[in-house]
Amino acid sequence: MTLRERITSEEVNALPLKAYTGKIVLIDREEAIEEAISEIEKYEVVGFDTESKPSFQKGEFHHVSLLQFAIPGKVFLFRINITGLTKRICSLLENPGVIKLGVALHDDIIDLKKLGKFSPKGFKDIHSFIKKHGVVNSGLRKLTAMILGFRISKSQQTSNWENPVLSHSQKVYAATDAWVCLKMYKKLSELGITD
Repeated sequence: MTLRERITSEEVNALPLKAYTGKIVLIDREEAIEEAISEIEKYEVVGFDTESKPSFQKGEFHHVSLLQFAIPGKVFLFRINITGLTKRICSLLENPGVIKLGVALHDDIIDLKKLGKFSPKGFKDIHSFIKKHGVVNSGLRKLTAMILGFRISKSQQTSNWENPVLSHSQKVYAATDAWVCLKMYKKLSELGITD
């Protein structure tokens, strides 16, 4: 399989829709953080993403509400708008031994640094593996379509991530975004494109 350089929105929309169907663990209490991170740190590579409440007006800004980490068979959702960006979470973000894979990570890291001081280590952008293969599409939805051959829903993207209770659709949406990063890495590894 050779990677395509680009894919159109029409082509993406013609693909089958898929979402994460595995176990989702919601972390909204500080006491639950240690156990979750200890489990995540057993893996060398994890999928990563963040969600923030959308801003609809110029100058409006919302901090990151949710941190997602995908490991095989499970996705952890950390509600950092409730727990805060704790020292233990920062230690995972600084752990060079756990590769955190995502798309457009630069912005995620800038936004996370507004919540607390940490030195990001072990972050890898999926795009860094494929740009030397001429791939020009860089959004998560298009990369998923090109690499994995299915489309993911973006319907919850602009939902309120600071809601007191996250809906089932929000949890699945957030988990899917981190899960596809891990899945794309696995596929690229099989193709020998992750060096």
